[in-house]
Amino acid sequence: MTLSLFHHTIRILAVALITFSFAFPAATLAGEFNGIDRKFNKLPEEQKALASRMKDFMKAMDDRYFEQAKDINDGELALEDKDFTTDTSDYNVMVGRGPDVEKIGRMWSYVKEDARENEELSWGRFYSIDVHPKTPLVGMLHATMVMQLYPDGRSFVGGWLGVLPGTKVDEDLKDLKVTMDDVFAEFELDVDFYRDLICVGDPREIRREFRRRPACVGASFYARPPFQDVNKNFDLVSKAFVDFTDMYMETIERRKDQAFTEKDIAAQDEMRKRWLIDQLFSDPFASAIVPFEVWSYANVPPVIKF
Repeated sequence: MTLSLFHHTIRILAVALITFSFAFPAATLAGEFNGIDRKFNKLPEEQKALASRMKDFMKAMDDRYFEQAKDINDGELALEDKDFTTDTSDYNVMVGRGPDVEKIGRMWSYVKEDARENEELSWGRFYSIDVHPKTPLVGMLHATMVMQLYPDGRSFVGGWLGVLPGTKVDEDLKDLKVTMDDVFAEFELDVDFYRDLICVGDPREIRREFRRRPACVGASFYARPPFQDVNKNFDLVSKAFVDFTDMYMETIERRKDQAFTEKDIAAQDEMRKRWLIDQLFSDPFASAIVPFEVWSYANVPPVIKF
Protein backbone atom coordinates (compact mmCIF):
# COMPACT_ATOMS: atom_id res chain seq x y z
CA MET A 1 0.00 0.00 0.00
CA THR A 2 1.54 3.33 -1.03
CA LEU A 3 2.02 6.12 1.50
CA SER A 4 -0.36 8.43 -0.40
CA LEU A 5 -3.04 5.74 -0.43
CA PHE A 6 -2.52 5.13 3.28
CA HIS A 7 -2.93 8.87 4.04
CA HIS A 8 -6.03 8.97 1.85
CA THR A 9 -7.43 5.98 3.77
CA ILE A 10 -6.84 7.67 7.13
CA ARG A 11 -8.63 10.81 5.92
CA ILE A 12 -11.62 8.71 4.81
CA LEU A 13 -11.78 6.94 8.15
CA ALA A 14 -11.55 10.17 10.10
CA VAL A 15 -14.32 11.84 8.11
CA ALA A 16 -16.45 8.70 8.32
CA LEU A 17 -16.14 8.47 12.09
CA ILE A 18 -17.07 12.11 12.55
CA THR A 19 -19.97 11.93 10.11
CA PHE A 20 -21.52 8.72 11.37
CA SER A 21 -21.29 9.67 15.03
CA PHE A 22 -24.06 12.14 14.20
CA ALA A 23 -25.87 10.09 11.55
CA PHE A 24 -26.88 7.08 13.63
CA PRO A 25 -29.09 7.40 16.73
CA ALA A 26 -28.35 5.31 19.78
CA ALA A 27 -32.00 4.20 20.06
CA THR A 28 -33.08 0.95 18.47
CA LEU A 29 -34.80 0.94 15.10
CA ALA A 30 -38.01 -0.73 16.25
CA GLY A 31 -40.10 1.98 14.61
CA GLU A 32 -38.32 1.68 11.27
CA PHE A 33 -38.48 -2.11 11.37
CA ASN A 34 -42.21 -2.01 12.11
CA GLY A 35 -42.64 0.29 9.14
CA ILE A 36 -40.94 -2.24 6.90
CA ASP A 37 -43.21 -4.93 8.36
CA ARG A 38 -46.15 -2.87 7.17
CA LYS A 39 -44.62 -3.11 3.70
CA PHE A 40 -44.56 -6.86 4.14
CA ASN A 41 -48.29 -6.89 4.89
CA LYS A 42 -48.99 -5.00 1.65
CA LEU A 43 -47.17 -7.48 -0.56
CA PRO A 44 -49.17 -9.69 -2.93
CA GLU A 45 -49.41 -13.25 -1.66
CA GLU A 46 -46.70 -14.65 -3.96
CA GLN A 47 -44.18 -12.01 -2.88
CA LYS A 48 -45.25 -12.32 0.74
CA ALA A 49 -44.42 -16.03 0.61
CA LEU A 50 -40.97 -15.20 -0.81
CA ALA A 51 -40.35 -12.56 1.85
CA SER A 52 -41.34 -15.02 4.57
CA ARG A 53 -38.77 -17.50 3.26
CA MET A 54 -36.06 -14.86 3.50
CA LYS A 55 -37.03 -13.80 7.01
CA ASP A 56 -37.03 -17.41 8.18
CA PHE A 57 -33.68 -18.03 6.46
CA MET A 58 -31.98 -15.09 8.19
CA LYS A 59 -33.16 -16.18 11.62
CA ALA A 60 -32.10 -19.78 10.97
CA MET A 61 -28.63 -18.71 9.81
CA ASP A 62 -28.12 -16.60 12.93
CA ASP A 63 -29.01 -19.54 15.15
CA ARG A 64 -26.92 -21.98 13.13
CA TYR A 65 -23.64 -20.12 12.76
CA PHE A 66 -23.40 -18.26 16.03
CA GLU A 67 -24.00 -21.60 17.74
CA GLN A 68 -21.31 -23.25 15.59
CA ALA A 69 -18.89 -20.43 16.40
CA LYS A 70 -19.63 -20.85 20.10
CA ASP A 71 -18.99 -24.61 19.87
CA ILE A 72 -15.66 -24.05 18.07
CA ASN A 73 -14.73 -21.60 20.85
CA ASP A 74 -15.55 -24.22 23.53
CA GLY A 75 -18.53 -22.23 24.73
CA GLU A 76 -16.95 -18.76 24.57
CA LEU A 77 -18.64 -16.17 22.36
CA ALA A 78 -19.12 -12.60 23.56
CA LEU A 79 -21.98 -10.97 21.64
CA GLU A 80 -22.55 -7.34 20.66
CA ASP A 81 -25.16 -5.75 18.40
CA LYS A 82 -25.94 -2.30 17.03
CA ASP A 83 -28.64 -0.68 14.88
CA PHE A 84 -28.05 1.93 12.17
CA THR A 85 -30.31 3.80 9.76
CA THR A 86 -29.79 5.62 6.45
CA ASP A 87 -32.05 6.92 3.69
CA THR A 88 -31.72 3.72 1.63
CA SER A 89 -31.41 0.99 4.29
CA ASP A 90 -31.71 0.18 7.97
CA TYR A 91 -29.14 -2.16 9.47
CA ASN A 92 -28.69 -4.45 12.43
CA VAL A 93 -25.20 -5.85 13.00
CA MET A 94 -24.41 -8.61 15.49
CA VAL A 95 -20.82 -9.58 16.29
CA GLY A 96 -19.46 -12.52 18.26
CA ARG A 97 -15.88 -12.69 19.56
CA GLY A 98 -13.89 -15.57 21.02
CA PRO A 99 -10.53 -17.42 21.11
CA ASP A 100 -10.70 -19.55 17.93
CA VAL A 101 -13.39 -17.83 15.91
CA GLU A 102 -11.93 -14.45 16.75
CA LYS A 103 -14.82 -12.62 15.10
CA ILE A 104 -18.07 -13.55 13.40
CA GLY A 105 -20.04 -10.60 12.11
CA ARG A 106 -23.59 -10.71 10.80
CA MET A 107 -25.35 -7.87 8.97
CA TRP A 108 -29.09 -7.62 8.39
CA SER A 109 -29.96 -4.87 5.94
CA TYR A 110 -33.58 -3.78 5.62
CA VAL A 111 -33.38 -2.40 2.11
CA LYS A 112 -35.65 0.51 1.15
CA GLU A 113 -34.49 0.99 -2.44
CA ASP A 114 -32.21 -0.59 -5.01
CA ALA A 115 -29.12 1.53 -4.36
CA ARG A 116 -27.55 0.72 -7.73
CA GLU A 117 -30.62 1.65 -9.78
CA ASN A 118 -32.23 4.22 -7.45
CA GLU A 119 -35.43 2.19 -7.75
CA GLU A 120 -37.90 1.77 -4.90
CA LEU A 121 -38.46 -1.74 -3.60
CA SER A 122 -41.66 -3.24 -2.30
CA TRP A 123 -39.52 -5.22 0.14
CA GLY A 124 -35.85 -6.11 0.44
CA ARG A 125 -33.34 -7.83 2.72
CA PHE A 126 -29.59 -8.34 2.61
CA TYR A 127 -27.88 -10.87 4.87
CA SER A 128 -24.16 -11.43 5.33
CA ILE A 129 -21.83 -13.41 7.56
CA ASP A 130 -18.09 -12.75 7.78
CA VAL A 131 -15.87 -15.07 9.82
CA HIS A 132 -12.27 -14.43 10.93
CA PRO A 133 -10.61 -17.43 12.60
CA LYS A 134 -7.52 -17.07 14.73
CA THR A 135 -5.62 -19.78 12.88
CA PRO A 136 -3.87 -18.41 9.79
CA LEU A 137 -4.33 -21.79 8.11
CA VAL A 138 -7.98 -20.92 7.37
CA GLY A 139 -8.90 -17.78 5.44
CA MET A 140 -11.84 -15.50 6.11
CA LEU A 141 -15.37 -16.33 4.98
CA HIS A 142 -17.58 -13.81 3.18
CA ALA A 143 -21.10 -15.16 2.66
CA THR A 144 -24.07 -13.09 1.52
CA MET A 145 -27.67 -13.52 0.37
CA VAL A 146 -30.03 -10.84 -0.90
CA MET A 147 -33.71 -10.68 -1.86
CA GLN A 148 -35.33 -7.74 -3.66
CA LEU A 149 -39.05 -7.51 -4.49
CA TYR A 150 -40.34 -4.80 -6.83
CA PRO A 151 -43.79 -3.17 -7.18
CA ASP A 152 -44.18 -4.46 -10.76
CA GLY A 153 -43.89 -8.07 -9.58
CA ARG A 154 -40.21 -8.60 -10.40
CA SER A 155 -38.04 -10.32 -7.84
CA PHE A 156 -34.36 -11.12 -7.43
CA VAL A 157 -32.41 -13.53 -5.24
CA GLY A 158 -28.61 -13.37 -5.26
CA GLY A 159 -25.54 -13.82 -3.12
CA TRP A 160 -21.77 -14.29 -2.88
CA LEU A 161 -20.03 -17.24 -1.22
CA GLY A 162 -16.27 -17.35 -1.00
CA VAL A 163 -13.22 -17.72 1.17
CA LEU A 164 -10.22 -15.39 1.12
CA PRO A 165 -7.14 -17.44 2.04
CA GLY A 166 -3.85 -16.34 3.48
CA THR A 167 -1.98 -19.62 3.50
CA LYS A 168 -3.59 -21.88 0.90
CA VAL A 169 -4.21 -25.38 2.24
CA ASP A 170 -5.05 -27.34 -0.90
CA GLU A 171 -7.01 -30.07 0.91
CA ASP A 172 -9.33 -27.54 2.55
CA LEU A 173 -9.88 -25.51 -0.61
CA LYS A 174 -10.67 -28.72 -2.49
CA ASP A 175 -13.30 -29.62 0.12
CA LEU A 176 -14.96 -26.23 -0.34
CA LYS A 177 -14.82 -26.48 -4.12
CA VAL A 178 -16.33 -29.96 -4.16
CA THR A 179 -19.06 -28.81 -1.77
CA MET A 180 -20.10 -26.04 -4.18
CA ASP A 181 -19.77 -28.37 -7.18
CA ASP A 182 -22.14 -30.82 -5.52
CA VAL A 183 -24.78 -28.12 -4.97
CA PHE A 184 -24.70 -27.14 -8.63
CA ALA A 185 -24.80 -30.79 -9.68
CA GLU A 186 -27.91 -31.32 -7.57
CA PHE A 187 -29.60 -28.49 -9.49
CA GLU A 188 -28.20 -29.75 -12.82
CA LEU A 189 -26.29 -26.51 -13.42
CA ASP A 190 -22.82 -25.76 -14.73
CA VAL A 191 -20.88 -24.02 -11.96
CA ASP A 192 -18.24 -22.46 -14.24
CA PHE A 193 -20.07 -19.20 -15.02
CA TYR A 194 -20.85 -18.51 -11.35
CA ARG A 195 -17.35 -19.51 -10.25
CA ASP A 196 -15.77 -17.21 -12.85
CA LEU A 197 -17.77 -14.35 -11.37
CA ILE A 198 -16.20 -14.90 -7.97
CA CYS A 199 -12.70 -15.18 -9.46
CA VAL A 200 -12.92 -12.20 -11.81
CA GLY A 201 -15.36 -10.03 -9.86
CA ASP A 202 -17.95 -7.44 -10.82
CA PRO A 203 -16.77 -5.27 -13.75
CA ARG A 204 -18.49 -2.30 -12.06
CA GLU A 205 -16.09 -2.39 -9.12
CA ILE A 206 -14.56 1.06 -8.95
CA ARG A 207 -10.92 0.21 -8.19
CA ARG A 208 -10.20 -3.27 -9.44
CA GLU A 209 -6.49 -3.07 -8.59
CA PHE A 210 -7.53 -3.07 -4.92
CA ARG A 211 -9.95 -5.98 -5.22
CA ARG A 212 -10.04 -8.88 -2.73
CA ARG A 213 -8.31 -12.11 -3.76
CA PRO A 214 -10.69 -15.01 -3.13
CA ALA A 215 -9.91 -18.63 -3.78
CA CYS A 216 -11.84 -19.73 -6.87
CA VAL A 217 -13.86 -22.33 -4.98
CA GLY A 218 -17.15 -20.56 -4.23
CA ALA A 219 -19.72 -18.87 -6.45
CA SER A 220 -21.32 -15.49 -7.08
CA PHE A 221 -25.05 -15.26 -7.79
CA TYR A 222 -25.11 -11.52 -8.48
CA ALA A 223 -25.38 -11.86 -12.26
CA ARG A 224 -28.15 -13.51 -14.26
CA PRO A 225 -30.42 -15.79 -12.21
CA PRO A 226 -30.04 -19.42 -13.25
CA PHE A 227 -33.80 -20.13 -13.16
CA GLN A 228 -36.92 -18.21 -14.16
CA ASP A 229 -38.63 -19.55 -11.04
CA VAL A 230 -37.47 -17.29 -8.21
CA ASN A 231 -38.30 -19.93 -5.60
CA LYS A 232 -35.91 -22.31 -7.34
CA ASN A 233 -33.25 -19.59 -7.30
CA PHE A 234 -33.87 -19.23 -3.57
CA ASP A 235 -33.48 -23.00 -3.14
CA LEU A 236 -30.13 -22.91 -4.96
CA VAL A 237 -28.61 -19.89 -3.23
CA SER A 238 -29.79 -20.85 0.25
CA LYS A 239 -28.47 -24.43 -0.09
CA ALA A 240 -25.15 -23.15 -1.43
CA PHE A 241 -24.97 -20.75 1.53
CA VAL A 242 -25.58 -23.47 4.11
CA ASP A 243 -23.44 -26.23 2.60
CA PHE A 244 -20.47 -23.97 1.83
CA THR A 245 -20.54 -22.24 5.24
CA ASP A 246 -20.94 -25.55 7.08
CA MET A 247 -17.86 -26.92 5.32
CA TYR A 248 -15.94 -23.74 6.11
CA MET A 249 -16.79 -23.97 9.82
CA GLU A 250 -15.73 -27.63 9.83
CA THR A 251 -12.39 -26.49 8.41
CA ILE A 252 -11.83 -24.12 11.34
CA GLU A 253 -12.58 -26.94 13.79
CA ARG A 254 -10.12 -29.21 11.98
CA ARG A 255 -7.28 -26.68 11.85
CA LYS A 256 -7.70 -24.60 15.01
CA ASP A 257 -5.10 -26.51 17.07
CA GLN A 258 -2.67 -27.24 14.24
CA ALA A 259 0.80 -25.66 14.38
CA PHE A 260 1.58 -22.78 12.01
CA THR A 261 4.57 -20.63 11.11
CA GLU A 262 5.47 -16.95 10.98
CA LYS A 263 5.06 -17.20 7.21
CA ASP A 264 1.44 -18.27 7.76
CA ILE A 265 0.87 -15.28 10.05
CA ALA A 266 2.33 -12.94 7.42
CA ALA A 267 0.01 -14.40 4.78
CA GLN A 268 -2.98 -13.86 7.07
CA ASP A 269 -1.88 -10.29 7.78
CA GLU A 270 -1.65 -9.53 4.07
CA MET A 271 -5.08 -11.06 3.36
CA ARG A 272 -6.73 -9.12 6.17
CA LYS A 273 -5.20 -5.85 4.99
CA ARG A 274 -6.27 -6.58 1.43
CA TRP A 275 -9.86 -7.12 2.58
CA LEU A 276 -9.96 -3.70 4.24
CA ILE A 277 -8.51 -2.07 1.11
CA ASP A 278 -11.11 -3.88 -1.01
CA GLN A 279 -13.93 -2.53 1.15
CA LEU A 280 -12.59 1.02 1.08
CA PHE A 281 -11.72 1.29 -2.60
CA SER A 282 -13.08 -1.59 -4.69
CA ASP A 283 -16.34 -3.08 -3.42
CA PRO A 284 -19.09 -0.95 -5.01
CA PHE A 285 -21.37 -1.21 -1.98
CA ALA A 286 -18.92 -0.71 0.89
CA SER A 287 -17.00 2.04 -0.93
CA ALA A 288 -20.03 4.03 -2.07
CA ILE A 289 -23.31 2.86 -0.51
CA VAL A 290 -23.07 1.05 2.85
CA PRO A 291 -21.71 3.44 5.51
CA PHE A 292 -18.23 2.83 6.89
CA GLU A 293 -19.44 2.43 10.47
CA VAL A 294 -21.80 -0.35 9.40
CA TRP A 295 -19.57 -2.54 7.22
CA SER A 296 -16.47 -2.05 9.35
CA TYR A 297 -18.32 -3.24 12.44
CA ALA A 298 -19.71 -6.24 10.56
CA ASN A 299 -16.80 -7.53 8.51
CA VAL A 300 -13.41 -5.95 9.28
CA PRO A 301 -10.91 -8.40 10.85
CA PRO A 302 -10.18 -8.09 14.58
CA VAL A 303 -6.57 -7.09 13.85
CA ILE A 304 -5.14 -5.39 10.73
CA LYS A 305 -1.41 -4.71 10.35
CA PHE A 306 0.13 -2.15 8.03
